Amino acid sequence: MEIREYNRTAWDKEVERGNKWTVPVSEVVIAAARQGQWEILLTPSKPVPGDWFPDLEGLDVLCLASEGGQQGPILAAAGAKVTVLDNSPRQLEGDRLVAERHALDITTVEGDMADLSMFSDQSFDLIVHPVSNCFVPDVLPVWAEAFRVLRLGGGLLAGFSNPVIYLFDYDLADCTGVLQVKYALPYSDLTSITEEERQRVIKKGIPLEFSHTLEDQIGGQLDAGLTLTGFFEDAYPEDENDLLTNYMPAFIATRAVKLDHKIGEKDLT
Repeated sequence: MEIREYNRTAWDKEVERGNKWTVPVSEVVIAAARQGQWEILLTPSKPVPGDWFPDLEGLDVLCLASEGGQQGPILAAAGAKVTVLDNSPRQLEGDRLVAERHALDITTVEGDMADLSMFSDQSFDLIVHPVSNCFVPDVLPVWAEAFRVLRLGGGLLAGFSNPVIYLFDYDLADCTGVLQVKYALPYSDLTSITEEERQRVIKKGIPLEFSHTLEDQIGGQLDAGLTLTGFFEDAYPEDENDLLTNYMPAFIATRAVKLDHKIGEKDLT
């Protein structure tokens, strides 16, 4: 199965279903951002700390797999020059819709978060990457490409799932209210479930998911050459009644900075 092609179609369907992560921000939110009153999410509920951001005026920002007319339009309204890259054409339509409606400086690019070859080295001052790398089987190329396209001093703000969320049998939890360990990590919708279960997922058109170890999620950023400077954990909002939230936060956000060329990398200046 071609994962990128399948998940592109699946996320297009999520737009049709009205998934909340595909609904563009309102006119009120854009107006407030233009007045300097704004915040964005990398994870489900906790806003990114304001001191994680530089002055956005004129900054080149890449919203990486960050689509649906949410983070990109807010950052553009706050003064940034925004490029949104995503795998889903329908999600990108949301960004274009808001950009056209409010005359925002946003460029949309359909592509793979792990392949930024359409961008030259050191193209961006800031990368915003909300929870989305659970939809690709290998996260290490994402960090390597992010490092390459960042300018020196540039930052990567990333949100991702704690791999522990993939341990449990959620069908059983829905029936019994009990979280029971079922899967070994790292989890993959291609190999961790039966063919019958996988065909049910595919029939519903649900995006395929993959867990990644914390070694790859956090250590992978360090190995790519980035320096971690910020960290927080987050959980689903209370109104989603997620069982795991009763016990632990299920998401992580990091701020990382490109302070220097990676050791052994050709001097690009």
